[in-house]
Amino acid sequence: MRRLAAAALLLPLLGACAIAESDLSAGQAGETVRLAAAHVPGGLYTRICAPPPGAPPGHLVLVNHGSPGDAAIRPAMRPASCQSEAVRWFTARGHLVALPMRRGYGLTGGTWAEGYGPCAAPDYARAGRETARDILAATRAMQARPGTPPGPAIIVGQSAGGWGALALAAENPGEVARIVNMAGGRGGRQNDQPDSVCRPESLVQAAGGFGATARIPTLWIYAENDSFFAPGLARAMAGAYRVAGGPLTLRQKPAFGRDGHGLFFGQGGSAIWGPEVEAFLR
Repeated sequence: MRRLAAAALLLPLLGACAIAESDLSAGQAGETVRLAAAHVPGGLYTRICAPPPGAPPGHLVLVNHGSPGDAAIRPAMRPASCQSEAVRWFTARGHLVALPMRRGYGLTGGTWAEGYGPCAAPDYARAGRETARDILAATRAMQARPGTPPGPAIIVGQSAGGWGALALAAENPGEVARIVNMAGGRGGRQNDQPDSVCRPESLVQAAGGFGATARIPTLWIYAENDSFFAPGLARAMAGAYRVAGGPLTLRQKPAFGRDGHGLFFGQGGSAIWGPEVEAFLR
């Protein structure tokens, strides 16, 4: 029962959608494909959401999910719906949105690659690089598809997806123009306890390591009541990243809902983060 309750709380934070796909038209549900990746047998299961007719020309946007602490939840995860608020915010502005599932999640399946090791000695940098590996593969595969907007992509990541996006920034791939980190990090909410992070100093150190080589502009957004990564930790990570040389804009927002970690996918969340993202992408 506790596991089910935890899953019910966590899935909205990771981007689950309550709309049944059977109730949507083909256009509303989007297209699901498997994006080829040399290191992923069978490819990365991905939902693609097109902008509505008449929308202004936009970019390719990849939205990258988080990671539940309970391994039993990972196989049941699925991409957010094209009708979810966060996705519709981007498609309404003409962007083509891709929502890939990384190794070990949902229908992509396979071996989970993003573990950071024991709580006493976490390797957050390695975990982030594995996430980044899948994000970059999905980006390249999308850019090779007919009909994808030309030019570098916008990478958006929530929680573990945001952390992986920062790891990708450290690689400075030419395929990426901007990165939006929504409540990014790893090791948070240990034993389902708020503000409990495995070795937070290691997380700050890893953020500085990413910033030392990153030159892609990044936007970081965290809410005041984020139970995974509290405001002080978010500022410490951003400070280490900036001091090391990484370009970033940090925006810390007021408390949102029951847990600000769900700001990005939460109902009404786009009214808070949307203006920041819009200004960043100009």
